[in-house]
Amino acid sequence: MTTSPTPVNPTRPSRLHFSMAERTGLLAFAAAGLLGTVDLRLATVPLTLFLMLCAVAPFLPGAGFFFPVISRGKTGKAVIALTFDDGPDPSTTPLLLDILAEWQVPATFFVTGRRVTQYPRLIRQIVSRGHAVGNHSFHHDRYRMFWQTALLEREIADTQAALSRLGIVPLAFRPPVGITSPSMGKVVSANGLYVVNFSCRAFDRGNRRIANLAERILARVRPDDIVLMHDSDAGNPERIRQWMGEIEKLLAGLSKKGLTAVPLDQLTGRPVMRMDR
Repeated sequence: MTTSPTPVNPTRPSRLHFSMAERTGLLAFAAAGLLGTVDLRLATVPLTLFLMLCAVAPFLPGAGFFFPVISRGKTGKAVIALTFDDGPDPSTTPLLLDILAEWQVPATFFVTGRRVTQYPRLIRQIVSRGHAVGNHSFHHDRYRMFWQTALLEREIADTQAALSRLGIVPLAFRPPVGITSPSMGKVVSANGLYVVNFSCRAFDRGNRRIANLAERILARVRPDDIVLMHDSDAGNPERIRQWMGEIEKLLAGLSKKGLTAVPLDQLTGRPVMRMDR
């Protein structure tokens, strides 16, 4: 009689291995112990370096220092994934959906819970057109939530709840601005999520810096990149037209570079969301 293996939840990171932070900390303390036998003042050097690394690591989107973070694919193929943060927005998201449909390009939208509650119809449109939706916190608090675990828990859980009312269960979480924190891994895992950041961005400042957006991305993008953009309001009708033109240029440029945009889950091998109904 054969026994079926116990299924593994793909949204929860394994705890069989130490994180990079844990390994680095152990090495720092071991080095401090060895150097301390020579001179106690030398023992402070590896510990200081470790603390400095802990301070910088949250602002490195692809570092995965405190817990596993997906920031690019590993397909080895000429494919990339397009992701859009901070929406949905009624002035830009429908226009973007039309452009993506025209080019037959899939995307993932990391949405805020506040906007989910404001624009549920747009969320339904995103999904009905074949795109995926991820959790991007509720209020998009850039910094405070990263140092207050209770607030981080509420921001993530409230967005999960807002989307679940639409029958959508996100499995991927993108932190605002890509900033991570030591407590985030446990909070994300407790909500059945994993973290997806990015490996290519145009530093568009949430569509406040639109000029040459396509050119900046095309100069950087490489196979297996996860590209970060935004579908937040560009400011006024003229700037929105400019933004749409940049999206068109980007899609045309990707094709010329021989890069194909694929669904994020195809790039990473992990589901972004599931539907409850």
